Amino acid sequence: MPVELISVIALVVVLVCAVVRPFGRSEAVFAVPAAGVVVATGGITLDHLRAEAERLGPVIGFLAAVLVLAKLCDDDGLFHACGTWMGGWAAGRPRRLLGAVFVLASLITAALSLDATVVLLTPVVFATAARMGARPTPHVYAAAHLSNSASLLLPVSNLTNLLAYTASGLTFTRFALLMALPWLAAIGVEYVVFRRFFATDLNAPAERPEAAEQAGFPRFALVTVAATLAGFAVASAVGIDPAWAAAAGALVMGVRALARRRTTPGAVLRSAAPSFLAFVLALGIVVRAVVDHGLGDALGHVLPGGTGLPALLGTAALAAVLANLINNLPAVLALVPLAAPVGPGAVLAVLLGVNIGPNLTYAGSLATLLWRRIAHGHDHRVSLGQFTRLGLLTVPAALVAATLALWGSLALFGT
Repeated sequence: MPVELISVIALVVVLVCAVVRPFGRSEAVFAVPAAGVVVATGGITLDHLRAEAERLGPVIGFLAAVLVLAKLCDDDGLFHACGTWMGGWAAGRPRRLLGAVFVLASLITAALSLDATVVLLTPVVFATAARMGARPTPHVYAAAHLSNSASLLLPVSNLTNLLAYTASGLTFTRFALLMALPWLAAIGVEYVVFRRFFATDLNAPAERPEAAEQAGFPRFALVTVAATLAGFAVASAVGIDPAWAAAAGALVMGVRALARRRTTPGAVLRSAAPSFLAFVLALGIVVRAVVDHGLGDALGHVLPGGTGLPALLGTAALAAVLANLINNLPAVLALVPLAAPVGPGAVLAVLLGVNIGPNLTYAGSLATLLWRRIAHGHDHRVSLGQFTRLGLLTVPAALVAATLALWGSLALFGT
C-alpha cells in the first residue's frame, strides 16, 4: 500500500477516534499507534520526525503547565467564585447572566486557555443557571462558542495559538496587540447574535431569582495568574521561552496546594493530561506525513499570497473550511508552515479561521467535542440543528469582522 494512502488512513482513524472515542478510550490510545505505523512505513523521514518533535516539544510543555495552573486555580476556588459572581451580577435576570458568562468565558479563555472554559467553567454555568431557574441553553452555548472565538487574544489561549506563535516570529506582547481588535470584534458579533437568537429563552423569567451567596475571589490564585501573564510578556521580551513563566506559575500554585494538602503529586500529574499531550505529538507526526505526501502542495496552490485585505479574508476562510473538514488542530499544523513565509499577518489570519470556524460544526474543534460530552453529562440535550443554525449566523459574520479588525491592526501597528 502506498505510503501516501497509509498516511491519509492514519489521519482519518485518528480524527474519527478523537470524535467517537470508541470504548471510552483516550484519543492517544489510537493516535500513538497510528503515528507508529506512519513512521514504520516511511510516511515521514527521520529528519522530519525529529523536526516535528523539536517544534512541538516546547508547545506541549507550555500546554502542560497551563493545564496544571488552571486545575490548581479551580482547586483554590477560583471557578466557584466565578459562579457566585455571575449569580450575584445577574440578580435573577437571564440577559444579565448571559453578559456575565460572556465576560468570564472571554477572560478565562484568554488567560487560562479554552480548556479551562470548557472543562471548568461550563459546569459552573450549568449550576448557576440551575440556581436561578434560568433556561441554561444560551449560557451553556456561550461557553462553547467563546472557548473557540474568544481564544484569539494571547498565545496561551489555545493550542492552535501556541503552534502559530512559534512560527510567527512575534513577541508575546506584539501578538496580543495585533489580536486585541480581532478578539473584541469576534466576541462582539457573538454577543449580538446570541441576544437575538436566544431572545425567547432570555426573555423567560427566572423561576428562582434568589439572592446569590457571597464569596470573595481567591486572591492568591488571581495574583498568580496575573503574575504568570506578566511573566509571559517579560520572558518573550528578553528571549526566554514563555513556557518557563507558565511552569513557574504552576510551580507556585502546586507547592502551595501540596503544602496545604489540598492536592497530591499524582493529582497534579493527572491535571497535566499526559494522554492528551501524547495525542498532540502523535497527531502532529501523522499530519506532517500527510502534508509531506500531497496535502502541503495542494494547500500551497490555494492559499492566498500577501497580507492585503482580500488575501487575509481568503486565508481565514480557507482555514475555517479546513478546520471543519479535518479539525482545527490538524488544520493549523498543515497551514502555518505555508503561511509563515508570507508573514505574521498571514499566520494570524490562519488563526482567525481555525479558532472562529469550529463554531460551525461539532467536529471543528476538540474543545467543542469535549463540551458536548460535558453537556450530555448534565442531562442537557445538544441539538445539532440548533448548533448549526447558530454557527451559520455567527461564524461568517465573526470571521469577516475579525479579519477586518486584523487588517486594521496590521495597518496601525505593523509586525
